Amino acid sequence: MSKSLAERFRVAPGKAFKLATVDPREAAPFDDKDKTKAQTEKDAEAIDGLQDRLFAEGKRALLVVLQGIDCSGKDGTVRAVFNTCGPIGVTVNPFKAPTAPELAQDYLWRVHKVAPPRGMIGIFNRSHYEDVLVVKVKGFASPETVERRYGEINAFEKMLTDNGTRILKFMLHISKDEQAERLKERVEDETKRWKFNPGDLDDRALWDKYADAYEVMLNRCSTAYAPWHVVPADRNWVRNGIISGIVRETLEEMNPQYPQPKDWDPKTIKIV
Repeated sequence: MSKSLAERFRVAPGKAFKLATVDPREAAPFDDKDKTKAQTEKDAEAIDGLQDRLFAEGKRALLVVLQGIDCSGKDGTVRAVFNTCGPIGVTVNPFKAPTAPELAQDYLWRVHKVAPPRGMIGIFNRSHYEDVLVVKVKGFASPETVERRYGEINAFEKMLTDNGTRILKFMLHISKDEQAERLKERVEDETKRWKFNPGDLDDRALWDKYADAYEVMLNRCSTAYAPWHVVPADRNWVRNGIISGIVRETLEEMNPQYPQPKDWDPKTIKIV
């Protein structure tokens, strides 16, 4: 039996993982751009129907974490995979630099308060993993503090899982060359200049340090209950095809059901 998309791109918990083994330009298992884009649209429609059932059931939630360096395609993924869904049952939370009130709390406080409630799909555009990535690379916290956080994050995700939230985590893996092309496009295209931040170039200069931080994160925080998936993201259509397929697979496995009436019989209802 062939592997599911989730199995193919999952970082196996407990096994040593090297980020360099994943080619950001890999297209497999897809071999046709147009067919893959069409399948992504079908997956998005199916996700919409499954989300409606999840919302009606009201017993479980799905959390989708999108993590990646600048220009890796987090916004594009949300548009391609979730824009078909109705706005009532889906939330998107982008995580930027913490505000002063957020810094006055523990680092997971702002994350927990926007975790999806039962019946919802919640999408994190960046996430609590910034606290073991940018915080680590730029030295905003001590090595001892960062080291402690891997276990704390795992415990936090276990608690969410135990309380009915399924977690899917995607690292959008692009190459340094592809990021350069996308940054140039943001500078040259006046409709995209608003996305460009000169500070992105400072992070780009730390490319190798970020790659190391991501590799540690993937090894330390890919668990049986909340595994990481590393998605080749140089080609947008491949990225969208993989993620839409895995989200659909997961929701179909969850198999949410419309609740049935308990104290009345639809056959007896007559509306005149």
